[in-house]
Amino acid sequence: MNDLGKATAYFALFSEIGLILLFTVLAGILAGYWLDQRLGTNPVFVLVGFAVGGGSGAYGCWRVMAGFLAKLDDDDRR
Repeated sequence: MNDLGKATAYFALFSEIGLILLFTVLAGILAGYWLDQRLGTNPVFVLVGFAVGGGSGAYGCWRVMAGFLAKLDDDDRR
């Protein structure tokens, strides 16, 4: 893979990581806020949603990076 292809691949990787973290954390917070409104608790489920969203975002990022690095390693071996 040439330098322009690697730069584009890294840009796509970092963009995907940012979007994964944004949407998982945001979804967790919004779900927690919705639950807090329904049950009358203030920040309890927002914090739980933040933790769950952050954890699932971290796991999603790990999977994306592992797949990207495996593909990059295979391309470099050829």
